[in-house]
Amino acid sequence: MNDVLKTMPEMIMGQALDNKLCILPEYDETIRQKSIPERLIALQDIYQIFIPNKMSREIYSKLYLSLLRSIQKKQSIFAVRQYHENSKMIRQKSYESIIGGSDSFTIIGPSGIGKSSAVSRAINILTEVPVLNLGNTNVIACLQVQAPADSSVKGLLLEILRKADEMLQTNYHQNAMKSHPTVDMLIGTVAQVSLNHIGLLIVDEIQNVVNSKNGKTVIGTLTQLINNSGVSICMVGTPESTVFFDQAMMLARRSLGLNYTMMEYGEEFRQFCKVLLEYCYVQNLPQVDEPMLMWLYNHSSGNASVVVGLIHDAQEIAILEGLERLDISTLNIAFEKRMTMLHDFLTPKSAKTNPVKKKKSELPDIVEEHCAADLVSIYQVSMNAKEFQNDILEELKRNGIPIVEVAI
Repeated sequence: MNDVLKTMPEMIMGQALDNKLCILPEYDETIRQKSIPERLIALQDIYQIFIPNKMSREIYSKLYLSLLRSIQKKQSIFAVRQYHENSKMIRQKSYESIIGGSDSFTIIGPSGIGKSSAVSRAINILTEVPVLNLGNTNVIACLQVQAPADSSVKGLLLEILRKADEMLQTNYHQNAMKSHPTVDMLIGTVAQVSLNHIGLLIVDEIQNVVNSKNGKTVIGTLTQLINNSGVSICMVGTPESTVFFDQAMMLARRSLGLNYTMMEYGEEFRQFCKVLLEYCYVQNLPQVDEPMLMWLYNHSSGNASVVVGLIHDAQEIAILEGLERLDISTLNIAFEKRMTMLHDFLTPKSAKTNPVKKKKSELPDIVEEHCAADLVSIYQVSMNAKEFQNDILEELKRNGIPIVEVAI
C-alpha cells in the first residue's frame, strides 16, 4: 500500500484543496475607468472564475480514490495473468476475466451546474504529473474521452487508443487500424492498453447513449473493459441518462455514484454571486443586497452558468449602451434580450416561498391570460423603481408585466 501511495499524487483536503481548486483571475479596480474596448476584453475574465463548493470537493475525492484502486490492481499478481488472457482475446481465442472489478460510477447533474468544470479542476490536480512511473511501465493518471454522438463502440475504443497515444507517444491506434480489427479485437487491445497504461478513464457526455439502439452495447463494452483491465471508469452526464441506467440491474449497478441538482438559495449561492459581482467593469459599483441576490436566484433557478452569463451580459450591455451600472434593471435587460431561448427552462420563481394554488380568477379575460405573472417579481420591480425614483408603471411594462388601464 505504501509503495502505491508513493506513485500517487498526495491527496489534499480542506482549505488546501479549496486553494488548489479555486480560480480567481487578477482584478484591478482601475479597469472601471479604462476605455470601452479594454473593459469589454477584461470582462471575459468572469468566465474563468471557479469557486470550490461541496460538489467539486466530492468529485475530487471520488476521482482520487478511484485512481488509487486502479493503481493497486495494476500492481497485483492478477494483472500479469490478465495480460496473457487479453492477448488471447486479441487473437480471437477463448479467454477469461481474472482481474475483475466493479469500479465504475457516474457523475450526474443538469447542464450548467459546473460538474464538467469540477471534473476538469479535479483532473488538473490529479495530473500535475500526467504520466505516473510504476517502475517498468508508464500509467496515464486520467484519460478523458467523450461518448460518441452515434454510440459507436468502435469509435469509442479507437478514441481511447488515440488519446493514449497522444500522452504516451505510442502507436496503438495506428497499429490497430492497420489490422482492420473487429470490435472484439479492439476490446482486447484497449483492455490491454488500459491494464498497462491507464489509471482512470473518464467518459463524458454519457447521455449520448440514451436514445441510441447501441447504448446498452456501449455500457456493456465499458463493463468488459473494467473486468478485463481493472481500470476505474467514471461516466459523466445529464439526468436524462438516469432513466437509461434504471432499465436493468446490470446498468443500474454501473450508475452508482454522485448525483447533483441546481444550487439551493442559501449561503453557498450568495457567496458564489458575491464573488462574481466583485468583478465589476462598469463605472459604478453595484449595490449587492438581498433583493439582487434573490433576483439572480429567481431568474437562474440556481444554475451557476446562467448566473455567470447574466452578470457578464448585464455588464456588457451597460457598457455598450452607456448605462454604466450593474443592478436589477440592467440584469433584467440581459435576461430579456440574451436569455430568450432559456426562458422556458428558467421561469422566474421565488427564493423564499412555495407556489400556492390560485382560485379561479374573476378578472377580465385580458388580465386572466397573464394571471400567472410572478408576484414576487412584481414586488421586486416595484421596489427597484422606487429606489431609483423611476416610474413604477413604466418599469412593470418594460419587464413584460401586463398593465391594463381602466376608465373610471
